[in-house]
Amino acid sequence: MNKNDIVSIEYTVIDQNSKEVVDTNVDGKPLDFMVGREQIIPGLESKLLELSKDDKADILVAPEDGYGAYNDDAVQTLPKEQFEGVELIEGMTLYGSGDNGETVQVTVKSFDDENVEIDYNHALAGKTLMFTVTILDIRAATQEEIATGVVGGMASGGCCGSGSCDTHEEPAPKADDHQCCGGGHCS
Repeated sequence: MNKNDIVSIEYTVIDQNSKEVVDTNVDGKPLDFMVGREQIIPGLESKLLELSKDDKADILVAPEDGYGAYNDDAVQTLPKEQFEGVELIEGMTLYGSGDNGETVQVTVKSFDDENVEIDYNHALAGKTLMFTVTILDIRAATQEEIATGVVGGMASGGCCGSGSCDTHEEPAPKADDHQCCGGGHCS
């Protein structure tokens, strides 16, 4: 693989500690990414560079090479009135706008009549992940893909964000849209 190659993979991700499947695109749409553009987590990309088309591999990714260490300072308590009109459920994901207009994803950890505790950490922060991956295709990027950094003319969703939450609730992404190994490195 070379920089700017487009790689298509099929994957299943397991939390190494709990053995829970946290994401998969098996029997769904392949994940396409451009090599060298930080479109997937670095611990996965660096190992994929050693593979060829049709190769299968199990790749263990430590938190520091994945979604970063869990940061206790990324948990914040906000007044419940900031969530007016939102039916809160522990564990739910909320999306808002960050300081620079980027989409920010937070998890509701807990709430009571006065406050809501939210967590800005990525859901996979602090976790060691086992990726079972198959390389489905490798091809050269088009000039447009190289210029824009967008594979096939379709922007892929990321998983990371930072900033403040504006209590803008959106439906959670579907499993095949989630692409947890996309979105770059979070720390």
